[in-house]
Amino acid sequence: MTATHFGFDSVEDTDKARRVRGVFDSVAPKYDLMNDVMSAGLHRAWKAYAVMVANVREGAQVLDIAGGTGDLAQAFARSAGKTGRVVLTDINETMLRTGRDRLLDAGHALEAVTCDAEKLPFADARFDVISVAFGLRNMTHKDVALAEMCRVLKPGGKLLVLEFSRVVTPLAKAYDWYSFKILPKLGRLIARDEDSYRYLAESIRMHPGQQELKALMQKNGFGHVDYHNLTGGVVALHVGIKC
Repeated sequence: MTATHFGFDSVEDTDKARRVRGVFDSVAPKYDLMNDVMSAGLHRAWKAYAVMVANVREGAQVLDIAGGTGDLAQAFARSAGKTGRVVLTDINETMLRTGRDRLLDAGHALEAVTCDAEKLPFADARFDVISVAFGLRNMTHKDVALAEMCRVLKPGGKLLVLEFSRVVTPLAKAYDWYSFKILPKLGRLIARDEDSYRYLAESIRMHPGQQELKALMQKNGFGHVDYHNLTGGVVALHVGIKC
């Protein structure tokens, strides 16, 4: 067996996906509320920026991976219009069901597929745009997942990875204090789940930084990659173009 990380813990790589599913089964009912509280609402601005950079056009074919409660998928559906197609995926059925129901309430009947990003059930060169927001760090083999995203993108297609990253040095101490002292307590008070939000803080530290993720994307089929730091590097938006 090969070891990988689950937060700061070392686990067998075959066990990580199960543990991640358990985290999101637990937090799904309070997911949106906790996002608002722990980011002071900034997650909405980060996602809006990603939507702007995606620049989805009428008729576009879009895949939203690890789409959670469907924020990005809903925005993409408005831009793609009736002639386009947006597919929402997540490995976690509870999260996907929440997102699908929310989209239906908003008038968007999108295809919703439970699947592992490392084994996407789509044909080669199918999509114009792919997004993954706050999901890549939870994937066991990030290189495999990125290669799969590249495979199902059309040549010249665009991948957007919105993810927590490395903050600028002046913010580091305050950010660590908030992440490890305050965030788990918020999880306990609001979501009745301290452990899952401690995992969140740990998983961010184990995720590749801006330059490392850029290099990983380039290694897995993206000829041009750049990134945009948001809120002092708390979050970064990486944009890759398929060769």
